[in-house]
Amino acid sequence: MSSKKTALVTGANKGIGLETARQLGQKGITVLVGARDDAKARRAAEKLRKEAIDAHGVVIDVNDAASIEKAAAQIERDYGRLDILVNNAGVMLDDTKKKPSEQSLEVWRKTFDTNLFGLIATTQAMLPLLRTSDAGRIVNLSSILGSIQLHATPGSPIYDMKMAAYNVSKSAVNAFTVQLAYELKDTSMKVNAAHPGWVKTEMGGEGATMEISDGAKTSVALATLGADGPNGAYVHMGETLPW
Repeated sequence: MSSKKTALVTGANKGIGLETARQLGQKGITVLVGARDDAKARRAAEKLRKEAIDAHGVVIDVNDAASIEKAAAQIERDYGRLDILVNNAGVMLDDTKKKPSEQSLEVWRKTFDTNLFGLIATTQAMLPLLRTSDAGRIVNLSSILGSIQLHATPGSPIYDMKMAAYNVSKSAVNAFTVQLAYELKDTSMKVNAAHPGWVKTEMGGEGATMEISDGAKTSVALATLGADGPNGAYVHMGETLPW
C-alpha cells in the first residue's frame, strides 16, 4: 500500500470542490474527484492530471446509498485506505422570494437529503477506510449561514439572510460535526466544519466577494491538519466561528 495520502472530495467536478481537489493534489496527495456523473468525474480528473496532479474520477451520488457503497468498495480495492474525506457536495434550493414558513416541505426534504443525510451516509461508508489511516481527516462543508448565534443577533452579517432550508441544514451539519468529533476524540482522526466564504460560484451567485482559489483554502487547511489541530471546530480561514 502506498504511503502517499489519498483524499476523496464529493461534488468535486466544479467550483469549490474542484479547487479543493486541485489544491490537495498540489500538495502531493492523490485526489479522488467525486461526482454523480461518470463523464463529469472523468473530465474533471483529466483536467487536473494535465496540471500534473494525481487525480482520478469516482462516481458518487450522496443521495444514492448504492452509489456510496460502490464508491467505498472501489476506493478500498484501488487504494486500500482513505486519509481525507471532504464532504463538499451540497445544494441550495430555497425560493429566495419566500419566507422561512413558506418554503415547501419538498425543498426542506431535498435540501436535507443532500446537505445532511447524504453527508452522514458518505461519512459512515468511508469511516472504516479512514480508520486505517495514520491520521484521518474529515472536513464537512458548512457555511456561516449555519450559525444560529449570528442568525439570532440583530446587526450580524447574516441576520437578514434567511434561506431557511439551506441555513438549517448547515446548522445540522455543524451539530453532526460536534457529535462525530466527540466519538473520534480519543483517536488520531479529526473532523471539523468549514465555512469556505462567500465564493464566486454558481451557488454563490451575484455579489460574491471571494475567488474560488480562496474559497478552497479553509477545507484544504482542515484536511491537512497536524496532530495539534482542532477537532470539532467551526472554522473560516483559521478563525473560529460562533455556533
